[in-house]
Amino acid sequence: MRLTDLLHPHLDGVTTVVDATRGALSLQPYLHLPPGVALRGDGEQPLVEGELVLLSYGPDIELHGSEDTCRAVLARMRPGARGLIVLGHRVSELPYHRLLDHLVAHRCQVLRAAPLDYVQLHAGAVIARTDELLPPHDFFGRPVPADGHATALRLADEYVFADLASRSLRARVLDLERTVEEAERTRDAAGQDGRAERLAAAVREKEQLAAALRAARDRGDVLQARVAMLEGSTSLRVGKALVTAARSPKRGAARLPGELYGLWRGRRRAAGPVPENAPKDRAEPDAPVDGRFHLAHRALTVAPRDRLVVAGVLTPATAEDFAADVVVNRLLPHDGRLLVQRTDPDVLVVQLSACAGDGPWSLTGTGLAPDLDRTLAELLAEARVLGRKAVLWRDGPASAAPGLARLAWDAVVDADTGVRLGRLDPVAEGRERLREVFRADSTRVRLSRLARAAGGPDPLDERRVAVLAAPRDRTDVARLVGQVLGQLHRPVEVVVPDPAWLDELAAASVAVRRGEPLAPWVADWTDLAEDRPDTLLLDLMCAQEYSGADAVGHTPAADDYVFVPSLRPLLVRRSLHMSGTDPGSWAGQGHRLFAVRGKEPS
Repeated sequence: MRLTDLLHPHLDGVTTVVDATRGALSLQPYLHLPPGVALRGDGEQPLVEGELVLLSYGPDIELHGSEDTCRAVLARMRPGARGLIVLGHRVSELPYHRLLDHLVAHRCQVLRAAPLDYVQLHAGAVIARTDELLPPHDFFGRPVPADGHATALRLADEYVFADLASRSLRARVLDLERTVEEAERTRDAAGQDGRAERLAAAVREKEQLAAALRAARDRGDVLQARVAMLEGSTSLRVGKALVTAARSPKRGAARLPGELYGLWRGRRRAAGPVPENAPKDRAEPDAPVDGRFHLAHRALTVAPRDRLVVAGVLTPATAEDFAADVVVNRLLPHDGRLLVQRTDPDVLVVQLSACAGDGPWSLTGTGLAPDLDRTLAELLAEARVLGRKAVLWRDGPASAAPGLARLAWDAVVDADTGVRLGRLDPVAEGRERLREVFRADSTRVRLSRLARAAGGPDPLDERRVAVLAAPRDRTDVARLVGQVLGQLHRPVEVVVPDPAWLDELAAASVAVRRGEPLAPWVADWTDLAEDRPDTLLLDLMCAQEYSGADAVGHTPAADDYVFVPSLRPLLVRRSLHMSGTDPGSWAGQGHRLFAVRGKEPS
């Protein structure tokens, strides 16, 4: 929630907002006060009806101010005055008990409290100085009908239910903490086992190197024998005689016939008579160079690694879906270990469905294929030797391959592999279904969870959007901030000529700067008078991820989810935007343009 969403519903009858914060944090860029409401500094005078005072309280005294300052301001509030306390503590760590007694002592009632979506401000509360109980507000900020006894009963009942909910949440947190502790102990134990596996892998590698050395020595002996045989052959001796005669024709030419006759006589004596029915010699086939396996083709790139590289025991459908967002190398039983060594993946993934279904890894983990179980254990040991994570993707019942649970995994993902948006039918599924899959159930979201576990590049970075804008005055600034923070798919950066008065965006973790955009996608919002629904960027990114297009936008014919030769671009790939080419020529240059219909009227 924004600060304006919490503050503005309580400005009825307020003509002056008094800034009584004493910390370094300035709240003025967050307020966007409507016409008729003035902002002034605190003159330490009594606060009366028609005035609303701003207070700040948090763990950082220099930034948020002190608790004593808040108490002093509460003491100056008169009946009818209102206040807004912004809190720098996280909601789960809020020490509200330190302010509760002071609020009661100075006859201040909390009308509404809500979390705030800022980096340094995590919650806010609207208070009112009153001599009688005021009606509280519901979830939407609307006042409940006033009745003294009924209001007191509502507050008492709400307190009991809130305490019940908080106790269940606290119990859930304790359970999660115990689960985390058990996971830490299990991981430490797995680390001990991992050292033994690494030692065993090192011993196996030593044995392999020793075997390779012995094979090389044996081959050297064979080559030496072949060289000796060649040096004693008649062909080589004849060649030497000819070369000697050519070097000194006068003396060598006279002796050449005698040398050749001697070689012929010696060869005849060594060979002996040849029977007429003796079989003729056959040329021996060339021996193979070595017994190593060779990879026919695997993904390889010589560039900075900006995509997650996955080596996995995966089903063909899962590998195809994953390949749209990450580099995938499917492991087979005969080349898996070599492939892990050569590609150096970010993470090794073993999908339960690939072990329980049909395919080269079928029956792995069931106890019916011990050779495959041993091969998979060697793959995990090889991954640990390389310092890579091994993840079990349990997308089916564990009973289908119970042997997998006995292996040492760095992480276990208990979920399906998600849905690739390109496999959905936007007409049959509908816009809401696409949004739901995009935000929570898409393959890219699942891979983001895997990337966090592996410490690799996050596929969700490809969804980042930069907004280009040029606000001219405070009205444009307020409109820009409202449109950016109101988006369900929030931009990560806003590029403007002058970043003044955009502190609220920075506090909401939206980068504000000059220059060129850095995000993969760019949205041009130069015209701030245009109405932009909160689902605009969400629908545009859904369409892009579904189609893989280079630009997404609207057409005069209101085309929806089709490729078109021209459109009004609303979301453009950064490289295409930076090229500076005319949008009318994009289709002719081979860029893919995808049209979506705008928000339909409600």
